[in-house]
Amino acid sequence: MTLLLEDVSKEFGGFTAVDQLSLEIQEKNIFGFLGANGAGKTTTFRMILNLIDPTSGSITWNGEKIDYRKSDLIGYLPEERGLYPKLKVQEQLVYLGKLRGMAKKDAQVELKTWLDRLKVPQYLDKKVEELSKGNQQKIQFISAVIHKPKLLILDEPFSGLDPVNVEVLKNAVIELKKAGTTIVFSSHRMEHVEQLCENLCMLQNGKRILQGNLREIKRSFGKKNLKIEADYDLSFVNQIAGVRKVQTYPGGVNCQIENEEVSQDILQALLGKGFIRKFELEEPSLNDIFIEKAGESYE
Repeated sequence: MTLLLEDVSKEFGGFTAVDQLSLEIQEKNIFGFLGANGAGKTTTFRMILNLIDPTSGSITWNGEKIDYRKSDLIGYLPEERGLYPKLKVQEQLVYLGKLRGMAKKDAQVELKTWLDRLKVPQYLDKKVEELSKGNQQKIQFISAVIHKPKLLILDEPFSGLDPVNVEVLKNAVIELKKAGTTIVFSSHRMEHVEQLCENLCMLQNGKRILQGNLREIKRSFGKKNLKIEADYDLSFVNQIAGVRKVQTYPGGVNCQIENEEVSQDILQALLGKGFIRKFELEEPSLNDIFIEKAGESYE
């Protein structure tokens, strides 16, 4: 069940929020949207869900437009959270499950399973307003997946979570993908996309500036990152051919180099000068690639 966007644009008055976006998202895949606030991520999601109409272009899922008849097959976690603060967790999530076509008993079983999986079984009969923001986020996530959707759209799912709970939610997303769910999520945190996604689209001011398979994007970028730590002055590294950028910190340097061969030239230059504590060659980060493509730092 392929999700297909063809030349999709959305204008609000004279402002273009999304500009001729074309994407093909295969089923059982984790696809990431990257972009700063205002890049067009949420507007794209709302068009996919048929909450707003595109100004031009078309969006289909398995060859058909998404409408209310398909709502039982789709899960959506909006960036603006929408739980009822005065209701107990069980009351509202079972209710939301029933709205998606679930029997009450099935919704109760699925809810308890998810509460255990996200390590919050004690909140079954708590009011939402009694929970921390991080735990409210977990409950909101359960509301999006309780009915076992085929397509799951997550808008900034990790915002407001501490590092431990980010990992808990990441693992849940990976499990859903393994079970066959197609997952599309947005984030302004590049490391989350790098850790989860096979394919991605990077947006800037409503335009697509980068799209494709994550490994292929990194491979085609060519440049590598090299971290060196040693017990002597490393400032001379900047003079070696093929070194693009050097960032110095106490006891070491981070370099961007043109290719792997340059790392061997640097290693030869280091030998015999003293003790080398670290010599680590890494793939370029998405932030490196964004700077190259957009001409500015992402964060």
